[in-house]
Amino acid sequence: MDTTALSQQDYNAALRDYLVQGEHRAMQLGNRGPVRFTADGKIAPDILEAYWRCGFYVFEGVLHADELADIERDLHNILERLPVRRGAELDRQGRPALGTGCQAPTLFWSRPLGDPVGGTGQHNGRHPVKMREAQAAADAPDEIVYLILGSLQFSEAALRVYGHPHLLAMAAAVNGDDFVPFNEALFIKEPGLGASVAWHQDGVTHWNSPELDAGTHGFNFMAQLYGCNAANGVWVVPGSHRNGKADIPAMAARAGSDMLPDAVPILCAPGDVAITNRQTVHGSFANTSPDWRVTLNFGFHRRRSVLGIETNGTTHTRQRMVYDDAVIRQRARMIGYGIDARRQRFPHEPPFVYKPHAERGEVWRWDEQAKASIRDYNLQDLSI
Repeated sequence: MDTTALSQQDYNAALRDYLVQGEHRAMQLGNRGPVRFTADGKIAPDILEAYWRCGFYVFEGVLHADELADIERDLHNILERLPVRRGAELDRQGRPALGTGCQAPTLFWSRPLGDPVGGTGQHNGRHPVKMREAQAAADAPDEIVYLILGSLQFSEAALRVYGHPHLLAMAAAVNGDDFVPFNEALFIKEPGLGASVAWHQDGVTHWNSPELDAGTHGFNFMAQLYGCNAANGVWVVPGSHRNGKADIPAMAARAGSDMLPDAVPILCAPGDVAITNRQTVHGSFANTSPDWRVTLNFGFHRRRSVLGIETNGTTHTRQRMVYDDAVIRQRARMIGYGIDARRQRFPHEPPFVYKPHAERGEVWRWDEQAKASIRDYNLQDLSI
């Protein structure tokens, strides 16, 4: 159906049908369930098969009620500390706002229900087609924060999720025992306000490499505080991670709208964690639903995809650097801090052993000195 000329009312009706159909398709994929291991402690092979087949997998019930409560407390603190407006240095209570004084990018703003990057050259032009924008309520703010980068410096609860042993075991299964960080973010999709994220693929560096394969540009975990549904969640075109660089404008032209017909939504309950290949074509619609989506996003790469790459500055760092061994080791300290922070909060849970740290005899302790040291840690995000 060509929806480009539809009225907003007719478009909304078409979108409602699309959401229902997408949910049905998503539940037929066979790529969801609890984290499971073999007798020798490896991720179950059928989980890996489903991930590589679909480009994403939903791990059910990873985060329990006590951990979700920790995350929610940190979320409320973060929301209270946001600047009163873009560029302001104070929050609503007159305190220094979140991110004030940070050199690294932290807060990203949008018009309510808008698409801040689609059809622009931002983010290396990765979002070539603009999503249809909706009209927010008359009393909506002029702008909202929809994305926070460097989130581990603002939330210990997020840092503890980052050190979750089952998730790190999946990272090792997908990217090898010497996996390395990418970046971390907090996506906030407030009801009636949350911005869309236009269809895109995340990778920019290796598309023309002769060694490109389905996992070259890594993956993201998406831990869900309140869960997500077809209306407020991320949508993925299954299998698109295997096909190289996609022609997204042509895909949208064939669809006649921003509703790509083969895409499916990632459906999660509170505490579920999805893993999504960064090479998939994926995106999300503006959140016109009554439901919050708050996603703790954190990604990992193969070491060989990162080592030796030179960047002239990215969305995540805005500075030129070479990803040499020293840079990778410094950035990977966040894995050690996450593991130790989690050990302190959940002492009866066997911690993950990160092989590069173990082989070098490195021990990273999460304490007051460590907390002070991670300000602007995301200047060293390993973006490819």
